[in-house]
Amino acid sequence: MAAPWEDVLRDRPAIQEAAAVAVDAALLQGVLMRTEGQPNASDVVNFAPFTLLPSAVPSALFEQAYAVQQDFNMLVDAISQNKEFLEHTLASTIKVDDFTARLFRIYTQVLEEGLAQSVFLGINRSDYMFDCGVDGPPALKQIEINTIAASFGGLTSRTVAVHGQVLKVLGKPQEASRLPPNNPSRGLALGIAKAWELYGSPRNIRVIRKRFRDVFEKGSLDEARRLYMDGQEVAVVYYREGYVPSNYDEQNWEARLLLERSRAVKCPDIATQLAGTKKVQQELSRPGTLERLLPGHAEAVTRIRATFAGLYSLDMGAEGDKVAAMAIADPDRFVLKPQREGGGNNLYGEDLRQVLEKIRDSPQRTSYILMDKIKPRPAMNYLLRAHSPLQESECISELGIFGVYVRRGSELVLNKAAGHLLRTKAVEHADGGVAAGVAVLDTPYLV
Repeated sequence: MAAPWEDVLRDRPAIQEAAAVAVDAALLQGVLMRTEGQPNASDVVNFAPFTLLPSAVPSALFEQAYAVQQDFNMLVDAISQNKEFLEHTLASTIKVDDFTARLFRIYTQVLEEGLAQSVFLGINRSDYMFDCGVDGPPALKQIEINTIAASFGGLTSRTVAVHGQVLKVLGKPQEASRLPPNNPSRGLALGIAKAWELYGSPRNIRVIRKRFRDVFEKGSLDEARRLYMDGQEVAVVYYREGYVPSNYDEQNWEARLLLERSRAVKCPDIATQLAGTKKVQQELSRPGTLERLLPGHAEAVTRIRATFAGLYSLDMGAEGDKVAAMAIADPDRFVLKPQREGGGNNLYGEDLRQVLEKIRDSPQRTSYILMDKIKPRPAMNYLLRAHSPLQESECISELGIFGVYVRRGSELVLNKAAGHLLRTKAVEHADGGVAAGVAVLDTPYLV
């Protein structure tokens, strides 16, 4: 999967010049992040970390990832409407994972009261790596699907221009013209606008940003469960947080319940957030599960299943005992995944073995799932970060495809792939994304 810049990587003066051009281009294009030192200040920013050169991505796998995204949209939506499946799948998890249990409690409370929401908006991102096992060509294997706060749609819309400029400076204008276009921010915004339109608001679209605490203090519902903030009706709620326990105190949980009880379109609603849990991901790999969730969609089932890596349950019983023993005996073959989003939570190698040995006979093990470790082929690149030296790194990449769908009642009125995100990190980092300070933004160069 080599990209045609091995000659450039050996030319240190050209690399140094290109890096300076790349940083200026990133600043001009708005590839920006707030700084760690002043995370709440919008007047102190720096360029978001990114690769100097685009990374090679097999075109067939890139096309496969796009082709299956509408299927995954349909699957997530189907799971969110299947109370029996969610109850059965998460039964063991909610006994030992307090965070998932709190989410599930809100889910059941909203269902018992009766859904006021009739329009549903899903914005997700399905993440993959290119598995280069012992034999055969690389294969597209899913790492996870993010159903809440799927990030970087805005920044990745701007990185193509940066990498195009770098390639031109390096004397590769033809290669620059072959970078695939990408504008997920437009597709995601269209989904939000469609949900707002179907909600039936007569006003122009106005966006406000509020914390859970603000909702607790000033949010209210009327008799029809319309949501109001500061006296204004709210049509769509997009959650930028709410996916980790640290986002909540008791008041924030009360705010989340208020939002979920409302008629407003939530992105995601609580059921769709639960559909993105790791335990659901593992359950989907069981024979027959996809067929039950997507009856009459045999081709979609085939496309989805082709992306699954090996996934294993750690539920109590003989099957879970066998899986735990298998992982302890050969920890480098697997990844241990808790029911958490946001990156930096997975366990590998010796850490995996130690944790599993500690909890192998405890119900606590059911708060994790086990997955085969995907083995991508590394490539050399430069990772540009503010205040960091310019040095070559051996890197691996992860491709995400953004999906957006809107459902009114039982009718799916919008279902599309909205764009892609390529993130790259040095091979010595097992886990973590851009926000965690490990991965950097990238652009695919199709080979």
